[in-house]
Amino acid sequence: MNPIKHSRTFALVTLCLLAGTASAHTGDHTTVTGFTGGLAHPLSGLDHLLAMVAIGLWAAQQGGRALWAIPAAFVGAMAVGGGLALAGLSLPHVETGIAASVLVLGLLIAIRRQWAAPVGMALAAAFALFHGYAHGLEMPQAASPALYALGFVLATACLHGTGIAGSLVGRRAVQLAGAGIAATGLALIVAM
Repeated sequence: MNPIKHSRTFALVTLCLLAGTASAHTGDHTTVTGFTGGLAHPLSGLDHLLAMVAIGLWAAQQGGRALWAIPAAFVGAMAVGGGLALAGLSLPHVETGIAASVLVLGLLIAIRRQWAAPVGMALAAAFALFHGYAHGLEMPQAASPALYALGFVLATACLHGTGIAGSLVGRRAVQLAGAGIAATGLALIVAM
């Protein structure tokens, strides 16, 4: 029994299970605008943070072409979702879609679900529309849309990279993290 390996697993699972409710959509945007606001938004709420790291973890589990294709599909569709919000178009059930993404992605990681890259890309893109829409909807009025979008796209790509790098902790630890992410997603849905 390797105590260092188990302590990392315990720490990862504990962080996931002790997560509070999401706070990405507080409505207070007076402190940051433009690029910094976009960069900070995905980091400011547990729902976005977990979903975006989960995309990286799940893509790493898929391997091969999916390692980069799934995160790229997410980032691309997220930008489209942000554009929908900026254009004033309506996307129903945004918060439910975001919470569902946390639950489903966590479950996919926990059970090590393997799909063909196009299927994984489609699922990631569907969830990304909701995340992007929320980012676009919450853009501060004084912000430059292009700089704000650049910020949230860059932060998202970094979070996907964090998930990919996090997959190196080991298969079991990643599956436990997936279970914790799924439990948080379920808690988000129940709290609605």
